[in-house]
Amino acid sequence: MKAVVTGGAGFIGSTLVDRLLAEGHAVDVIDNLSSGNLGNLAAARSDRDHEFSFHQIDICNEEVTALIERREPDVVFHLAAQADVRVSVADPALDARINVIGAINVLEGARRAGARKMVFASSGGTIYGEPDPADLPVTEAHPLRPLSPYGITKRVFTDYLIAYRELHQLEYTSLALANVYGPRQDPHGEAGVVSIFAGKLLSGERCTVFGDGSQTRDFVFVDDVVDAFVRSTDKGDGLLMNIGTGLEVSVMELYRSMASAAGVTDEPVFAPARVGELARCSLDATRARIQLGWSAWTDIDTGSQAVIDWERTRNA
Repeated sequence: MKAVVTGGAGFIGSTLVDRLLAEGHAVDVIDNLSSGNLGNLAAARSDRDHEFSFHQIDICNEEVTALIERREPDVVFHLAAQADVRVSVADPALDARINVIGAINVLEGARRAGARKMVFASSGGTIYGEPDPADLPVTEAHPLRPLSPYGITKRVFTDYLIAYRELHQLEYTSLALANVYGPRQDPHGEAGVVSIFAGKLLSGERCTVFGDGSQTRDFVFVDDVVDAFVRSTDKGDGLLMNIGTGLEVSVMELYRSMASAAGVTDEPVFAPARVGELARCSLDATRARIQLGWSAWTDIDTGSQAVIDWERTRNA
């Protein structure tokens, strides 16, 4: 299989690239390195046996369409995005330019190349809005009511995928990802509380918990998520599917697990709750289990230990 991975230098994208190359596929990565890191692709770039190419280009550049057409992929994995909800609120036009117009550039490239499928990274944490706690874990049948420009762009682009499937017979699978965490996630960014906690715990800094720490998230390990992407290459056509554990883990539960793994006994610093933050979140992945044969297998203690170990090795 020939694959294009947009956002392939990011922590999810690069983990997907490693998996695809390990299975013998040819991979082209497209990334503008605004948040991705070439270091994440060190193994991919150093192994001469791999069919691998890296292209530093922004998906908002219309030339990306011609690039994808020339590379003639069978499958396009579209992960490149403006992924910060707060940035989307502050600058919704920028968010739409990247997550809608840029994504359409990629979609057009897939169409012109004669690709058979696009696998899209959607957002299970935003496209459903704020479900009633009685609806958790939320299923794909829940109304899509995003409350941020970021969530809106994810919903909108899935509509484009549906249209291209009807108009051009370009298959798609849209994966609504829960809170993905794992090695390579940037601990200095605005998102990724697991990585942020790991960085601070190992540097001797106090971690900050906003609110009382009772807010919950569905934390899903990056290797499990990548497995869902790979399974989607020939399954789940025309479907939106949740990719999560179905379990709620509170921020304080997460902190205590990670502090234990890092050998830290300090309590976190508490700060005022952030306006607009979801109180609870979890995704029902029954459809993915049926359609992809997929389920998450990494529990939060095992996954957070892996992040702590990776962060220790990185800073050694």
